[in-house]
Amino acid sequence: MKGILGKKLGMTQVFTAEGNVIPVTVIEAGPNVVLQKKDQENDGYEAIQLGFSDKKEKNATKPEIGHAKKAETAPKRYVREIRGINAAEFEVGQVVKADLFAAGEFVDVTGISKGKGFQGNIKRWNQSRGPMSHGSRYHRGPGSMGSIQANRVPKGKRLPGHMGNETVTIQNLEIVRVDADRNVLLVKGAIPGPKNSYVKVRLTVKK
Repeated sequence: MKGILGKKLGMTQVFTAEGNVIPVTVIEAGPNVVLQKKDQENDGYEAIQLGFSDKKEKNATKPEIGHAKKAETAPKRYVREIRGINAAEFEVGQVVKADLFAAGEFVDVTGISKGKGFQGNIKRWNQSRGPMSHGSRYHRGPGSMGSIQANRVPKGKRLPGHMGNETVTIQNLEIVRVDADRNVLLVKGAIPGPKNSYVKVRLTVKK
């Protein structure tokens, strides 16, 4: 297992030697700094903690500043762990760049999906509407609640509510190209989140 943190810059397209068009997402992957190592003895599992995108000290808390100083770096805006990794191959303060990956590898990308605010059943759950004639008196309502006893809503009941802004992972995306000089990965297909949102890229677990 290996992984890196980055920022979604947007989408574009590349052409193959045969002239085919491939839609790709551009990810600014790194440079990351190893902030901490976790091992089996102390933590019960092996992992490394990566930090991406510097943050001004005036905007950071004292624990964040002290934690970053152990790695001799600035506080980071985006901090995540990469598990299932051989921590012995890394050192605290080490810089990890996009050349960790190579073209042709498959990755899982995790990000926060776009928030769409409070939405009704039709938009949120893709349910059907009622007749739009004047006499129906039922157009975009959530439908019958059934016999909900004692004002209890069953868990998983599909009702209006907050849509989006959730952690989403897209699996088995192919890395089309790696630009080591610019620390950029071109990943085939779309990934969750708006432009300039932070993402975690890991070697896929299902390939």
